[in-house]
Amino acid sequence: MTLKVYADRLSQPSRAVILFCKLNRIEFEEIKIDVSKRRQLSPEFREINPMRKVPAIVDGRFKLFESHAILVYLACAFPGVADHWYPADVSKRAKIHSVLDWHHSNLRVGSAKYVLNTVLAPALGLPFNRQAAAEAEIILNSSLSKIESIWLKGSGNFLLGSRQPSIADLSLVCEIMQLEILDDEDRSRILGPYKKVQQWIEDTKNATKPHFCDVHAILFNAKARFQKKSTNSGTESNAKTSLYSKI
Repeated sequence: MTLKVYADRLSQPSRAVILFCKLNRIEFEEIKIDVSKRRQLSPEFREINPMRKVPAIVDGRFKLFESHAILVYLACAFPGVADHWYPADVSKRAKIHSVLDWHHSNLRVGSAKYVLNTVLAPALGLPFNRQAAAEAEIILNSSLSKIESIWLKGSGNFLLGSRQPSIADLSLVCEIMQLEILDDEDRSRILGPYKKVQQWIEDTKNATKPHFCDVHAILFNAKARFQKKSTNSGTESNAKTSLYSKI
């Protein structure tokens, strides 16, 4: 039975799961859960994921949500997945989990809240929350600094000094790619000081092409759309609510 992936490509974790499947030639059916239309709140999707967030998967009778858990499952359950994604070596696996666990309460918090309180707020007709944006930027900068000084400390091109990407690289790079929604000047200001991070992003793109660009194409379309909406003060209130779930 074909794996089913319930996702919205505007969701960073959704992109990581879809990208992993494509890279490893895992046959899957992508089922779009349009968060902008609140599809994640439907009774049907609640049966798949009671947390009502994307992504989620169904593999036969097995259901799973939370992107990091999904990536681990896919790496272990499907034949032909290269060892570098989730190594058999227990110590290497533990290191990967240390990055993934850190990600949720650091990089994700800073990146998601910064994008929300800068680009998305005005695009949705909401007032700027300068304090929230400033606080998020502090977390984001701290996270990028730690990636640069700790996770990219080794001689390899990828996290933890690896010569090949792991599921941790996919998860974190997909998170940082959300910054593509920012205007070019703001994005350059934030990422500019972190040369190792910029090179790591490029190395990950190159290691995962052409699928990387395909999966992230939606961001560039969204950027133009959000910039247009930022001048429209008449955005409907249900759109305001729904986009909080995208990031």
